[in-house]
Amino acid sequence: MADAPEGTLPVPPTTAAQLTAAEKYQLVTQNLAEVLGGDQLKAILDERDLIAYWGTAPTGRPHLGYFVPLAKLADFLTASVEVKVLLADVHAFLDNLKAPIELVEARVDYYRRLITAVFRSLNLPLDKVKFVVGSSYQYTANYNLDKYKLTSITSEHDARKAGAEVVKQVSSPLLSGLLYPLLQALDEEYLGVDFQFGGVDQRKIFTYAEQYLPKIGYTKRSHLMNLMVPGLSGGKMSSSDPNSKIDFLDPPAVVKSKIQKAVCAPGEVEGNGVLAFIRHVVVPLGELFRGQGRASVRAWVGEGAPADAVFTVEGNPKFGGETHHFRSVDELEDAYAQNAVHPGDLKSACIAAINALLAPIQAEFNGSAEFQEAERRAYPPEVKPAAKKKEKKYTPKPEHLMTPEEKARQAEKDAAFAAKKQPKQGGLNETEQLREAVVDTLSQ
Repeated sequence: MADAPEGTLPVPPTTAAQLTAAEKYQLVTQNLAEVLGGDQLKAILDERDLIAYWGTAPTGRPHLGYFVPLAKLADFLTASVEVKVLLADVHAFLDNLKAPIELVEARVDYYRRLITAVFRSLNLPLDKVKFVVGSSYQYTANYNLDKYKLTSITSEHDARKAGAEVVKQVSSPLLSGLLYPLLQALDEEYLGVDFQFGGVDQRKIFTYAEQYLPKIGYTKRSHLMNLMVPGLSGGKMSSSDPNSKIDFLDPPAVVKSKIQKAVCAPGEVEGNGVLAFIRHVVVPLGELFRGQGRASVRAWVGEGAPADAVFTVEGNPKFGGETHHFRSVDELEDAYAQNAVHPGDLKSACIAAINALLAPIQAEFNGSAEFQEAERRAYPPEVKPAAKKKEKKYTPKPEHLMTPEEKARQAEKDAAFAAKKQPKQGGLNETEQLREAVVDTLSQ
């Protein structure tokens, strides 16, 4: 891969080098759903900078929901946090075989390239981020000994509960899925971090780690959680549900089709997949760009908008034609709830925003033969087995439904078949003669 550009951080009024411990803590914890162990982080910041990790299991194709944690890493980097990105290949296989073992290595390569491309599109410095592949240390003797220690004190109930929101749930779970949260807890120790960052769906694994790591002699870590991006069709945006998410490589026509099908009932904010995407992805990234001094790249803020505008909805003459500039997502949602914004106009604005975010990532993909080959190896075309042709079964016509002519023909067929099966008379005579000869010989 080509070297990454230097990148730019959304530096606050004071420079990053001059930030106090309190200012760094504010940056690290702002705009999160929940923080566990905040006081512990404050104590560490009084002595040194923090070390963190964010992990992802290379299973399905990454979707635009990844923008949320990756953009949050900008705050960490600004606060001088050392960030480690864990490509959890072993976890990918353990999660009820979501990724076949032979594809995991290829998907690790693809994820690394894609996440790197996303960082470049956000203009973030890659020299401050370290990629770590899980299997590089998870097969070691010490790691496995610690894994066995955890299995000796963790009940099946606690293991299943810890992974309930992350590991694929089935009626008869495999042992591999129960190991998943144990390994994720151990990763905190073996990566040498102060806190782990993830979505709120990871909370039960985080609390498991806080409870069990001290039981085998390791330090309890802090945990930071971001909100999950709702799916376009409701529920969580998931790699396993194509209709709920937008792939980083989806072309503009596919993006348009998916957004047009998204849940976006007139006047309804709750459960609105389009509004949720604007709130959790588009506007936060726009604020990141503005903090970097790149406000002009926000394609979703129209010309003539106030300096503090975060989103523009241009009215289609067919729906009224009025253009609105919004200073916050709350303002946008209030207008939508009052039917001041038409769903068609909102979707058009969202489509334009998403395609603008995807353009630099797709340009890097299209310009790299290695990137394209990594994608082909990671997600080869599915070969469906050929459908078996059904053999036609002959069912004789019932005798009581036959005509006299049909009965006669059937009788001839039955007689011919019986004749074929009956042994020849000559053969029977020869066999009888041979038997008598053998008996005579033995009696002499």
